[in-house]
Amino acid sequence: MKLLVIDGNSIVNRAFFGMHPLNNREGFPTHAIFGFLNILRRMEEEVDPDGVCVTFDRKEPTFRHLAYADYKAQRKGMPEELAVQMPVLKEVLDAMNIPCYELAGWEADDLIGTISRRCEAAGWDCRVATGDKDSLQLVTDHTYVELVTTRMGKTTTQEMDPGAFRAAYGFAPAQMVDLKALMGDSSDNVPGVPGVGEKTALTLLHENGTLTEIYARLEAGTLEAKPGVKKKLEAGKQSAFQSYDLCTIRCDAPLDFVPEQALRRPANRGLLRELFLRLGFQKLMEQMGLDQEEAVQGSQAAVRQAETVEQVTEEARWRDLLAQWRGQTVAVLTLPDLSALVVCWDQGEQAALFREETLPTYGSFLREFFCPEIVKLGYHIKDVMSRGLDRGWQAQGFVFDGAIAAYLLAPTDGSYELDKLGAQYFQKTLPPAKEYLGAKVWKDAAGAQAAGQVMASHAALLFALYALLPEKLAAFGLTKVYEDIELPLCPVLAEMEQAGMLVDEQALAQFGAGLTAGIAALQEEIWAQAGEEFNLNSTQQLGRVLFEQLGLPPVKKTKTGYSTSAEVLEKLRPHHPIIDLILEYRQLTKLNSTYVEGLSKVIAGDGRIHTCFQNTVTATGRLSSTEPNLQNIPVRTELGAQIRKMFIARPGWVLVDADYSQIELRLLAHMAGDEKMIESFRSGEDIHARTASQVFGLPVEEITGELRRRAKAVNFGIVYGISGFSLAQDIGVSRQEASDYMEKYLETFSGVRAYMDRVKEQAKKAGYVATLLGRRRWLPELKSSNYNLRSFGERVALNMPIQGTAADVMKLAMIRVAARLKAEGLRARLVLQVHDELIVECPQEETEQVKALLTQEMEGAGQFSVPLVAEAGAGHSWAQAKG
Repeated sequence: MKLLVIDGNSIVNRAFFGMHPLNNREGFPTHAIFGFLNILRRMEEEVDPDGVCVTFDRKEPTFRHLAYADYKAQRKGMPEELAVQMPVLKEVLDAMNIPCYELAGWEADDLIGTISRRCEAAGWDCRVATGDKDSLQLVTDHTYVELVTTRMGKTTTQEMDPGAFRAAYGFAPAQMVDLKALMGDSSDNVPGVPGVGEKTALTLLHENGTLTEIYARLEAGTLEAKPGVKKKLEAGKQSAFQSYDLCTIRCDAPLDFVPEQALRRPANRGLLRELFLRLGFQKLMEQMGLDQEEAVQGSQAAVRQAETVEQVTEEARWRDLLAQWRGQTVAVLTLPDLSALVVCWDQGEQAALFREETLPTYGSFLREFFCPEIVKLGYHIKDVMSRGLDRGWQAQGFVFDGAIAAYLLAPTDGSYELDKLGAQYFQKTLPPAKEYLGAKVWKDAAGAQAAGQVMASHAALLFALYALLPEKLAAFGLTKVYEDIELPLCPVLAEMEQAGMLVDEQALAQFGAGLTAGIAALQEEIWAQAGEEFNLNSTQQLGRVLFEQLGLPPVKKTKTGYSTSAEVLEKLRPHHPIIDLILEYRQLTKLNSTYVEGLSKVIAGDGRIHTCFQNTVTATGRLSSTEPNLQNIPVRTELGAQIRKMFIARPGWVLVDADYSQIELRLLAHMAGDEKMIESFRSGEDIHARTASQVFGLPVEEITGELRRRAKAVNFGIVYGISGFSLAQDIGVSRQEASDYMEKYLETFSGVRAYMDRVKEQAKKAGYVATLLGRRRWLPELKSSNYNLRSFGERVALNMPIQGTAADVMKLAMIRVAARLKAEGLRARLVLQVHDELIVECPQEETEQVKALLTQEMEGAGQFSVPLVAEAGAGHSWAQAKG
């Protein structure tokens, strides 16, 4: 028989400090528990024990503290965000039926020693999982130590049996105590022999055997050691033997334990499932098979589900259903390509499946079903609207979007799958969406029925979410953002996706040909300077050429060889002209792959690129663009201008581009209430020149372009919570100079300093920050004991209200612009949004009207103490319109 005993405090500490912080949706820290459970499950898999138990330390002083007052005196208290996880971890272990042992006056190490020896006496083997080398003294032929290390979330284990220990240390495991007695243990504040380090201690033990023998030979005058070492041993004798006692693990603790108590038993699955749901451990639930049949009674009361799903294959039947649905609210869930959908009604207890493959009049059904008269609950409704426009009709009648509501409540979660929402909000485990996504699951009638059943279970959940999430949105002050911004924006985004941006394919191909020729020429020149041909895209080959062939000084090495990263190459610039060529080669190849080849692949049959606008991704509320990402085109470079030339208007039409002028700085002035900054914007001054004048103490007319550039960097750096170090890198000055600039800035604009202090303090108290319209971001990082995490939280606290309000204003502007274009009967249409910029494609004769309309609606999207300013331009290409 074999027992696995876990050193609870050691393992949970390694999980806590070795993993990136995690929190559940309420902001409760969970990564120590999550990491502990992962290590536990890994050890169970590797050791395959018959029994498992865990030992923990207690807060009370132990006999060691009574014997030596300074024992562990230097240790800081347990971080608060770890301390709050400890009782929950013990709840989880209790639900898993894993016994935990702790004893007042005794350390967990002593309990482990006691348990290991009782196992041996009972004929059991014992495996000790710990990150603490103190336990190595316990190693015998029947007790091994599994040394656990966790770094960056990655756990490794080293098994130490008697042979492995002797190979590592050169003596028997029991002599680990002798080693600690000589060299001390700084982690426990055990003094050892002052002045004797590990190397000397190991030598003494290898030559003499034990601490007792070392001192016997010292007293007899036969100890072979340097005079200085002997002197230290003589002076430190009392400390050495006291340290020996402190480091000796006791194996006789008065513990109520026999190995049979720890035999593995089935977990209390219902209770464990409830705990995992509270903690947000969906993947662990799936891995451990905690399915819905074993859910806690009553936890699913709000969720109903159809027992069977009707497959509709005849027109007469769907027409009967449409007539029935016109008087009630239904929930709808579609496949991404709209080739199938499920509709639930009667609060989810009835469901029907409609498929393009089996319903001849499917197209007519869709057109009539998505009328405004049938009230619908949906999920990612913008995507449904976009696919509907692709088919030539509008998807209308939606009053709820489960994905958007969930996103607003937890904007940093990153994913809002319905099965995850069911677990989080209703303790209901649903099958994953992969069971109805993908063509393979629909290959036969049985597969289609099964997939439809899963779709129906997901669609039915929308009724429960509709009953709950709007209440939560209201409680958090998010109703306005949800109803006035996010829902009305969905049809606008769908129409923009459907419109797309026209691409000059010939110009793009010519640009690519130029890049290809430049890449080839650079390659030849690099080969000439290297004196050989090699693969420039191979890190190993490039490293060999640079550092072995050309003899350049290596900057950094990795496990696979020399590093040739951009950072390394920048440092090598002064050493050889080949470096500039390599950097240029990399830039051109990236341009070619990202923009020429990348954009060419996504040009649709109509000659346009139809990007997808993601509206449940960013924590600030900004939209993101994918497939392709049109928001990452360089803004202020010649390259960016070249790429923008490729995006054009159709013949006889133009692109009108309107951009908010310094919207985030204007919002900062308003939110901070800084009179100097407000006055600058109201008077129409150049804010960057004004800032430079104030910071550098010069009249505005004496401000040079370089000083204005530095002031601009400070202005925007303040908005983004930039550090003095980062600002120094951005503007090419010393760290001290950059810090001085920021200090002068905050002295000048004292309202901004007060605002920054106020926001950070309020965020720490409330646990979140919000935009002016109420959009929230929760910030558990502000309570972290980790300085870097806390600093990150403070930067987010400063930036999110400004950047998030700018995003809210832009979204309102998009809604206003789209509505007014239709109200005035214009043919113009919105085609793209990039950060603070809107682009409209319109007939040439509508140009001036659209320019005026764009600026009016953008500037009127919010009322603040400073004016919003939008500047519009027009041209055949995006580059010309941007000017």
